[in-house]
Amino acid sequence: MLLQPHDGGAWSWQSSRTLVVIPIALIVAITIADILSPQSTHLGPLLVVAPALTASFGGSRLTALIGALAVGALVAISVIRNSIFTSNHESQLIALILICAFTVIFCRLRERHSAELRQVRSVAEAAQQVVLQPLPERMGTLRIASAYRAATDHARIGGDLYAAVRTERGTRLLMGDVRGKGLPAIEDAALVLGGFRSAAHREPTLPALRAELDATVCWSLAQPARNGPEADESFVTAVLIDVPDDEPVVRILNCGHPPPFRLRGGQVTVLAPGQYATPLGMCLPQAPRGSVDTYAFEPGDMLVLYTDGVTEARDADDRFYPLADRLPGWKDTDTPGGLIDRVRDDLGMFCRSTFDDDAALVVVRRGVFTGEIGAPDQQPVKTNAGLRPCRPSVTHRAPHW
Repeated sequence: MLLQPHDGGAWSWQSSRTLVVIPIALIVAITIADILSPQSTHLGPLLVVAPALTASFGGSRLTALIGALAVGALVAISVIRNSIFTSNHESQLIALILICAFTVIFCRLRERHSAELRQVRSVAEAAQQVVLQPLPERMGTLRIASAYRAATDHARIGGDLYAAVRTERGTRLLMGDVRGKGLPAIEDAALVLGGFRSAAHREPTLPALRAELDATVCWSLAQPARNGPEADESFVTAVLIDVPDDEPVVRILNCGHPPPFRLRGGQVTVLAPGQYATPLGMCLPQAPRGSVDTYAFEPGDMLVLYTDGVTEARDADDRFYPLADRLPGWKDTDTPGGLIDRVRDDLGMFCRSTFDDDAALVVVRRGVFTGEIGAPDQQPVKTNAGLRPCRPSVTHRAPHW
C-alpha cells in the first residue's frame, strides 16, 4: 500500500510507527560497528542520519526521541571505548546535540505551518461547498450523480459549474463553463450559480431565465473592478434544462455549450439544439436567443451533461476523449453513480490523470413519478458503504473527481 502524507505535514501515526524501525536499526548498527572498529576509526558522526531521516516522516516529538537515542548511543560508544573526555568525542557529541536540536525546531515549524495550512484549507473548502453545492442523489423524479475536477492544483472548484433547483412542477438544471481559469473564473461561476438559484425556482421560461442570467453577467463585467482585456473576452457557455414531473420530456436551451447526450438502452443520442443561443455575458443586443428544444425523456433514460474539459482531454497521442463512443459500451450500468464512476475511471486511464482544463460531469436518470415529490421510488442505491435506501434530498454524492 502506498503511503501518503497526513494533512500535508508529517506522515500518519500508523506509517510513522512502522518507519521508525529504520532509524532505530541504523542507530543500533552504527553503534555496534563503531564499538567493533579499530580505535582510529570513528563512526559515531553517522548517527546524525537517524534524526535527519526521522524528520522526513515523523513529527517533532518523534524526531526528538530518535535524536535523544542517537545522543545516548554516542555517549555509550564513548564510555565503552574509554574516550568520553577526549576532544574528538566531545566535539562529536556537541555537534550531534546541535544538529538534533535544529532538526526538532525545523519539525516544529513545519507542524505549525501545516496546522495553519489545514485551517486555511478548511475555510476554503467550506466556501467552495457553498458556491458549488453538492447535488442531491434524488430530486423530484430524477436520480442525479456528479463529478468535478478543477485544473488548478488543490482547488475544489474552477470555471465549470452545475446546479439543480426544484420547482412546483419539475426540476431545473444548469451546466456551464466560464471562459478562463483561476479566481476570475471562480467569481463568474459563483455569480451565475447564485443567479440561477435565485431565479430558477420562480419558474420563468427558459429564454427568460437565460435573459436574466445574461443581464447579471453583463452587469458584473461592466463594473470598474472588471475593466481590462480579460473582462472584454469573458463569457459563460451554459445549457439550461427543464424536466417536468408529469411529462416524459426534457426541454433544453443551449447557450453555446457542448450538447448533452441521452442514453437509452445502449443507444446514445446527441441532443443538439435547433439554434444555439449566444453564451452568457456576450452582451450583444441583436445576438440569437436560441430555441427551446423538446426531447423525449422517458423512465430509465439517462441524460449526460458535461463540459469540454471532459471531451477535450487528450491522451499521449494528442487524441480527444471520445465520450460519445464510450457511453454505448456501458449499457449494463443503470445508475447515474455507476456511469459517473465508469467515465471517471476510463477518462483517468485515457489521459493518465493529467487534466489541462476544469472538467465537470452530471448524469441524470429519469424515474417513475409516484405522487410524492422528491421520492420517485425507494430502490436502494449503491454507495461506498454498500446498499441502503435513499432518502430524497438529504444524502449527497461527493462531487469531486
